[in-house]
Amino acid sequence: MDPITEYHRNMTRRQLLSATRGCLGAAALATLLGDTPMLNAATAQKASKPMLGSAANGGLPELPHFAPKAKRVIYLFMAGGPSHIDMFDYKPALRDIHGKELPDSIRNGQRITGMTSGQKSFPCVAPMFNFEQVGQRGTWVNTDILPHTARIVDDIAIIRTMHTEAINHDPAITYINTGTQQLGRPSFGSWVSYGLGSPNHDLPAYVTFISVGAKPGQALFARLWGSGFLPSKHQGVQFRSGADPVLYLSNPPGVDRDMRRKMLDGIAQLNGERFDAVGDPEIDARVSQYEMAYRMQTSVPELMSIDDEPESTFEMYGPDSKKKGTFAANCVLARRLAERGVPFVQLFHRGWDQHGNLPNEIRKNAAGTDQPAAALVQDLKQRGLLEDTVVIFGGEFGRTIYSQGKLTANNHGRDHHGRCFSTWVAGGGFQPGIDYGTTDDYCYNIVENPVHISDLNATVLRTLGIDHQRFTVKYQGLDWRLTGVNGAKVVPGLLA
Repeated sequence: MDPITEYHRNMTRRQLLSATRGCLGAAALATLLGDTPMLNAATAQKASKPMLGSAANGGLPELPHFAPKAKRVIYLFMAGGPSHIDMFDYKPALRDIHGKELPDSIRNGQRITGMTSGQKSFPCVAPMFNFEQVGQRGTWVNTDILPHTARIVDDIAIIRTMHTEAINHDPAITYINTGTQQLGRPSFGSWVSYGLGSPNHDLPAYVTFISVGAKPGQALFARLWGSGFLPSKHQGVQFRSGADPVLYLSNPPGVDRDMRRKMLDGIAQLNGERFDAVGDPEIDARVSQYEMAYRMQTSVPELMSIDDEPESTFEMYGPDSKKKGTFAANCVLARRLAERGVPFVQLFHRGWDQHGNLPNEIRKNAAGTDQPAAALVQDLKQRGLLEDTVVIFGGEFGRTIYSQGKLTANNHGRDHHGRCFSTWVAGGGFQPGIDYGTTDDYCYNIVENPVHISDLNATVLRTLGIDHQRFTVKYQGLDWRLTGVNGAKVVPGLLA
């Protein structure tokens, strides 16, 4: 429901009269309306109707559109553009083209970034790692840096033909998270929160974490988990590793819990009076967020305290899982949030933008993410949660086959590449143990089964029981949706 429709729905006769009482016709209008039983009966009938669909959890009554396979999403977002060539999209023929110039017929006039546009030579670079065929299907994986992922390949679908139009970080990461390269649109998690709500009323429906890899890399902005034109209560809430997991959640000195309760009750009364006067839906969202924050003062410390986890958990997720703020520790928290029913959790891991020194830096990044990401899939599976949890691992684009800068015997960089890159998905109705899509021998162009970033979003929505074409919100005269208007489609070949 768009904000204007919600405003009209919430407008009462009192608000209408209050807004028009300064007009000459207000008295006549009040007389005409009177104390009509019809209005009171309609209001009573509407209030007596049971909540349907996701409305019981704070979502839309018409959702889900059909029976869902998944109840929640955990998105492991590798910000910066992981090199698909050096991780998942390996071909033995790459060894034969190492050091050779990328043919013009392959690049085919592709727009490239300003960082390599001045290069006179574009030598191809084969991965400087060991790849092995693993799993029942014998898929190629870089076992030097992804040994743990190699062990779960039969549980994941590797999509090798993801693609995007964006070639720079900010528009690309905005695009994949919001469905458009323009700023200010709702994020994926906000759409899910808005549509489906959450069965857990003591935690936000959308939670984000940020960790840092080999280097800080590109900055991440709160708009990536913002609610855009949706009510603000659907924006993601960033959890942190410091003394205050959520900023401004703790009571200030001199204010105890009882005093906070009295303050909130007083503020709620004032907001209620203002809502009766103007009917602004954001007032309702504000009250809702105040109450959520109050409940989170108890629920968040309990969630973030992982002392009750057995030692076997930390052994599974790796030594960093006891270090607050690391990707491994955040993966443990993501599983704990999944257990509590939180529908959308997103872990941003910065530092994958390897324009130089790629062999060393990608090894460091993989060392911090490979084991915990694989452990998360295994942990969810052993707890019976993987079947209704979608786990996604990927970034905003991939890297080029050609070297950025000078190619040496054991060092090189790779530029941004949006024409094809790899993402893996597990659980929640996705088909396990498959490779989807094929790229050419240069890992540069898609040969068959392309998957646009909006296609993946549409497919994830499908597992949640949502038809992406019908899930729209009217804003500025247009029907907006997460998957945009460029013909996004569900990919049946990815679904079990």
